[in-house]
Amino acid sequence: MASKTTAHPVLDTRALNRATLARQLLLRRVPRAELPVEGAVAHLLGLQAQNVQPPYYALAARLADFRPEELATLMESRAVGRLVTMRSTIHTHTADDCMRLRPLVQAARDRELAQFRHGLAGVDLRRLAEVARGLVEEEPRTMKELREALAGHWPDADPFSLSVAARCSLPLVQVTPRGVWGRSGQVRLTTAETWFGRPAEPAPAADDTVRRYLAAFGPASVKDFQTCSGLTRTREVFERLRPGLAVFRDERGVELFDLPEAPRPDADVPAPARLLPEFDNLLLSHADRSRVVSAEHKALTWKGNQAYRTFLLDGFLAGIWRVAESAETATLTLEPFGPLTRGRRAELAEEAGRTLARMRPGLTPEVRFGAVRDAA
Repeated sequence: MASKTTAHPVLDTRALNRATLARQLLLRRVPRAELPVEGAVAHLLGLQAQNVQPPYYALAARLADFRPEELATLMESRAVGRLVTMRSTIHTHTADDCMRLRPLVQAARDRELAQFRHGLAGVDLRRLAEVARGLVEEEPRTMKELREALAGHWPDADPFSLSVAARCSLPLVQVTPRGVWGRSGQVRLTTAETWFGRPAEPAPAADDTVRRYLAAFGPASVKDFQTCSGLTRTREVFERLRPGLAVFRDERGVELFDLPEAPRPDADVPAPARLLPEFDNLLLSHADRSRVVSAEHKALTWKGNQAYRTFLLDGFLAGIWRVAESAETATLTLEPFGPLTRGRRAELAEEAGRTLARMRPGLTPEVRFGAVRDAA
């Protein structure tokens, strides 16, 4: 619940949770007539797409009557695309955002590239970008093909560093069929300009992206935005926008910004069970993730550098899930982080069955509960 201080209203963890879930379309599934798939991708500031399936499951958790074929069609028609943007990770964005957001985060790509400077000694990076652009615009290439071709121009440089330099210097899009539901294909790359058939755009001011971030993830701090975007030194952007923003504090006194008209539901509003894919941006886009992930559960969602698929109960991270398929059956196994009441089990099983029916309609759905996982 929100309370007052002499400076700014304070939002406790549950209030932040409900506000963020509302922005993330996770308090209720939004009908297609209200928000089409392409509009949802734009509203969410893109979908983490380190693997092929996560964007599809992310939308299934948020949109009513979503079918994987809808996003696949957008991918094939080049209305959306896959490229490295925020946090140096692959995201599915609308074509417009591919062109806008990639230049915006160039400074983060430059910092990443600086880590490979020893392997690029003597390499003219501007020339490398020109050569790499010519190669991938001639025909989409795998990273291996690009690396080998670049090594022919700079035989004394580290081949891997050369390919990293190309990825950091150019807006490289993964071409289809990669990323299309139900199809497979190697990662082949070309430039965003070639793939979307439009010229490059100059890097925009960060103001609009900050507002969009708040619309999808707020209320949030400056560090939250920097965690999501990979950008640094953005305090001045928030200060410039401050007169038009609502300002709060969390229970630790951290200053939070928000759009005045954005939804901030009551902390007691019910939050339904939701199944999220691995690397869902809900769990990765704040410096302080306690609004969704409790401290004792943080370490239970990863194995090495691979994230598990997770589920929410009462708005908070409550367990992981997996799917195994046979010729006729899709079995979804749920592993909660603690004992569940009969009501919670029923709610979760219903949501799991709904997810299978939507994502694997040709297979017989089967929902199981696995062992309880705990921090011990």
